[in-house]
Amino acid sequence: MKFVIIGGDAAGLSAASRAKRKMAELNVTVLEKTADVSYSACGMPYNIADPERDIEDLVVRRAEVFREKQGIDLLTGHCVDRIDVRGKIVSGTMQDGSAFQFPYDRLLIATGASAIVPDLPGFDLPGVFALKSLAQGRAIKHHLSSHTVKSVVIIGMGYIAFEMCESLRNLGYAVEMVKPRADVLPWLEASLSEVVQQEVTERGVCLYPGCRVERIEGSQGRLRVCCNDKTLSGEMVLVATGITPNSEFAGKAGITTGVGGAIAVDRKLQTSVDHIYAAGDCADAYHVVTGEKTWIPLALRANRAGWAVADNVCGGNVELEGVAGTAVFRVFDLEVAKTGLNEKEAASSGFDPAAVTIRTRSRAHAHPGNSTIHVHLVGDKGSGRLLGAQMVGRDGCAHRINAAAVALQSHMSVAQFSQSDLAYAPPFGPTWDPLLTAANQLLKKL
Repeated sequence: MKFVIIGGDAAGLSAASRAKRKMAELNVTVLEKTADVSYSACGMPYNIADPERDIEDLVVRRAEVFREKQGIDLLTGHCVDRIDVRGKIVSGTMQDGSAFQFPYDRLLIATGASAIVPDLPGFDLPGVFALKSLAQGRAIKHHLSSHTVKSVVIIGMGYIAFEMCESLRNLGYAVEMVKPRADVLPWLEASLSEVVQQEVTERGVCLYPGCRVERIEGSQGRLRVCCNDKTLSGEMVLVATGITPNSEFAGKAGITTGVGGAIAVDRKLQTSVDHIYAAGDCADAYHVVTGEKTWIPLALRANRAGWAVADNVCGGNVELEGVAGTAVFRVFDLEVAKTGLNEKEAASSGFDPAAVTIRTRSRAHAHPGNSTIHVHLVGDKGSGRLLGAQMVGRDGCAHRINAAAVALQSHMSVAQFSQSDLAYAPPFGPTWDPLLTAANQLLKKL
């Protein structure tokens, strides 16, 4: 059986490796359009923050390991641009311009996502970068080391934008951030978002939400980001306005796409076309709270989905329940974490939400290292079910959020969650963990 995989990063190579382990005789071919495979994209902002670190350190496993030790036919520089679903053939072009074709019995589309770059004047100028691929990270790091950069303008205020903001400020660059929407972090409860804004501005970063970027101009080695009501300038511009799934050629092949333009898959990761799967940032998923389709591109889901595809290709019957959208990022000394739905999302999904926000301590009273932690919980008045959680603080958010994520995965009520037997010791938290305190407060509103 010929198992062909389009895409050589998290989902694609997780599937390839697992499939070869489970069925050594399986013919596995991976077609990757770039020269880079199996790297930690999430680590790029932190690598860029250290000029002495080689960005190649982010490569988890080199291509020759997959080829020589695992028997996977991994072909880089192979860009697939067409799927013949009737003939079961994928075709495309290599870097030298020559054409290729590969027949398949089972196909996995794991093409990931690409950074959104607005179709506006000047976004193609030298010194303007997006950050999603290792090649883009490599280009940014080279630019910073080979050019005189004193100030950077970041367009966007999402995870990558704030992580890069921290990295660039720690390197001594002046940083300004701009976005068209008025809310800095629209998915985060307002008082928690204000904590993040205060942290960033106290580090000398200028935030300009509610400013629409109209174009970028180049002049005497500097770049001018021209907005509807102001102009920002710097020697480099980082575009961090989000990502979009690489699903266009799948749609042209007649494969159904759905939420956010991602490839629609069932719980077995099968697409609308027989024998074709999709996994990773190019594919959608079911939300464990709503049961509806969603597109939340995260690393754990990509790897887990790759494993599930491999199991099913090798004769298994594996279904994935879905995602809660659990995520965390760091900006300077703050940890910002979330899982599940916020109030607005809960209401739009048909729930009758109630929410509570508390401010408490991260550790036991008077214990060294104690700091403020903000917790926001959302529950459903009708069923009493826990719907979502958000946390912001300097200590203990990144791992605490996992307890709420497990509760969502288990469809726990707020009452059940409030009875969870969470660990206690003074260096790690108060007797009543902040999550339990918030749950007890939310029960009063339910």
